[in-house]
Amino acid sequence: MARILSSRPFFILFPIFLLLSQATAQPDFQYHFCARDKENSSSTFQENLDHLLSSLVLEDDNGFGFYNLSYGNDADIVYTMGLCRGDVDPQACRTCLNDCSYLLRQRCRDKKEAVGWYDNCTLRYSYHSILGVMETKYIYYMLNANNVSSNSVDAFFQDLGTLFDALKDRAASGDSLRKFATGNASAPDFRTLYALVQCSPDLSQQECSDCLDYLYGLLPSRKIGGRVVGPSCNFRYEIYLFYGSAYTPLRASPPQLAPPSSNRTTSTQGKESKTSTTVIVAIVLSIVVSVILLIISACVYLRRKKKKDAETLQLYQHVEEIESLESLQYSFDTIRVGTDNFSEENKLGQGGFGSVYRGRLSNGQQVAVKRLSSDSGQGDLEFKNEVLLVAKLQHRNLVRLLGFCLEGNERLLIYEFVPNASLDHFIFDPSKRAILNWDGRFNIIRGVARGLLYLHEDSRLRIIHRDLKASNILLDEEMHPKISDFGMARLFVVNQTEGTTNRIVGTYGYMAPEYAMYGQFSVKSDVFSFGVLLLEIVSGQKNSRFCHDEHVEDLLSYAWRNWREGTALNVVDPLLRLGSTSELMRCIHIALLCVQENEARRPTMNTVVIMLNSDSLSLPTPSEPAFLHSYVGSDTSAADSRVTNELEHPRSEYAQASTNQISITELYPR
Repeated sequence: MARILSSRPFFILFPIFLLLSQATAQPDFQYHFCARDKENSSSTFQENLDHLLSSLVLEDDNGFGFYNLSYGNDADIVYTMGLCRGDVDPQACRTCLNDCSYLLRQRCRDKKEAVGWYDNCTLRYSYHSILGVMETKYIYYMLNANNVSSNSVDAFFQDLGTLFDALKDRAASGDSLRKFATGNASAPDFRTLYALVQCSPDLSQQECSDCLDYLYGLLPSRKIGGRVVGPSCNFRYEIYLFYGSAYTPLRASPPQLAPPSSNRTTSTQGKESKTSTTVIVAIVLSIVVSVILLIISACVYLRRKKKKDAETLQLYQHVEEIESLESLQYSFDTIRVGTDNFSEENKLGQGGFGSVYRGRLSNGQQVAVKRLSSDSGQGDLEFKNEVLLVAKLQHRNLVRLLGFCLEGNERLLIYEFVPNASLDHFIFDPSKRAILNWDGRFNIIRGVARGLLYLHEDSRLRIIHRDLKASNILLDEEMHPKISDFGMARLFVVNQTEGTTNRIVGTYGYMAPEYAMYGQFSVKSDVFSFGVLLLEIVSGQKNSRFCHDEHVEDLLSYAWRNWREGTALNVVDPLLRLGSTSELMRCIHIALLCVQENEARRPTMNTVVIMLNSDSLSLPTPSEPAFLHSYVGSDTSAADSRVTNELEHPRSEYAQASTNQISITELYPR
């Protein structure tokens, strides 16, 4: 299946490091990434790691450039894996892995997980088994500085997509020792287009194909050459031959000086010794002078390159990923005028990452402008996420991104204006709660469910929202819901079902237990949040601790207790008692299914939508909600501490967040 690269989505849901390469090959580049472990490795772990890396290419030399070893016991066991490019000879492979081993031991000391790249090889180690595991957590790419001519972009990347698909199929069908393919094709304006793909051979055919597709989708458009490299696979294309016999080895062997022969005759030994000494001195002096000149040249080059790369990186880290969305970019002056210079009168709300303003474009269209704080590191990631994700999504129950502005320190997101603010303004406000009768609330419930289903299954991208809550549900003029705030969202590759993070982000009270305690998130994490939201809509109460009938409990515990006692209607907002009893009871039932502690028992959003739309479908019996054992009869601070110990920065999309709505995000790999 051919692809046009300029139409493929790419995104920054984890750090992707951009380096610009010149038109000529740079065979000795290197990069490494050290995982941010919660605790440093033990001395035994480091000893096992040193032993393993020093013996990697000696104990398991299979001649195919793929090495996999483990060493140690229990908590101090170390797993390592080395992979050389398929066109590199064994000696260059061993040299590269030894260099990479030295790099990781020097740069990632005391870390439990790391990956390092040289041009010819990849080396990684971890405290958990990595054999047969497709890893997309640590990825970077390099780009040629030159662009494809504007009139040839589509044809160029159609040819590249066709070539990529052919190579991907060849590599994926390789055996357990090598999954590697190279090839070339004709391209407009250029004589030949060359490409290389490779997977770690321990991956299955499908995993290799998925991994390469994932990397291909990350590569920015319009460049005449580039590469994307990850721990499990890599892809590169150029308009010159960079692989095989024409490729420069990683490191040339240094000149060898032969020692004087010991079988010379006595009569000529002195003269030949003198001559030999002169030759050796001349060679050594030549080498020394050459090395000095090389060092001076390298220092000058690196100084200039460092300055240029610093400027380039700063620009590209904010712009390159979104350059395909230029049609959505607004000038800062346009937005400044449209918001009356961001006046207080136009301010809709204040959050931890900035403020939201009402604005009007020159064509009269009303918009909501999210102005991210200039000093917020979290805002950088949120900005990239929302631009790169929301711009690709089109659904009536998702807030629509109209454009963005990136000028200097200003980062603005321009959304469609949703006049009725967020759901929490209504269901938690005693004076406004009556505005939403049961029909209106049921319509909101079904709309949010359809929006989540689109994110999880029906869009081109599989997206986990990770911060679904009442303040992130906006209501339009007809009170139809629109899910907003994708700053914490995560994108999954095809067939990926769950992910793990070492840093918890989200909102207290809405987080699934497996995510809050272990950092494991999936579509079922959003289902849990939806279940909490559903109970809040039905009850008009926040999922926080309150006193009721001599019980101190949260909304989930209250709903579960009444469900078991046969008094579930006690959960319903008194203002909704005139609504359909069967629909109210069904919604409470569905909510309890969504918040079950065992994520495998929670329904998918597809099943939830069916349940909401079918009165005849019988529902399974729910099991105990998550966290119930910690909340009921326990001390409030003790129950909350394990979830909230890393959470800060209260925020909301259109309004100041309530006290239990705590959200953060940070620059950290998946």
